[in-house]
Amino acid sequence: MATSTTPYALAVDDSPLILLDVADILEEAGFRTYEASSGDAAILMLPEYAHTITLLFSDVEMPGDTSGFALARHVAENYPWIEIVIASGQISPEAGDMPEKATFLSKPFTADMVHAHLRDILPDGKKPVQLRSAV
Repeated sequence: MATSTTPYALAVDDSPLILLDVADILEEAGFRTYEASSGDAAILMLPEYAHTITLLFSDVEMPGDTSGFALARHVAENYPWIEIVIASGQISPEAGDMPEKATFLSKPFTADMVHAHLRDILPDGKKPVQLRSAV
């Protein structure tokens, strides 16, 4: 059986509608997606799925003990191959909030904005075909 080369992204947001929208945007960009409704849920998923994940796309403010910033730091420390995008409409990161490799995107955003951001930040080897061939 052939192994798919389609990369996976982990979308994390506590708002079901925003999570669905983010997953759709990432799928339009060429990713398969895993979804988590909190940073805590994402932390629990990572040991099983991290080896397949290329991108973390997370909100900042979520219920539980793990904010998006804390999740980003956890991913950077434990899964360094995963690229990280943090998004928020309420909070802007301050020095030390995010790991050095993480990038920030302000909400609200459109699919075109997310796709352009991903084209800018992802190395060619981690871009899905749709992002590599887009203008």
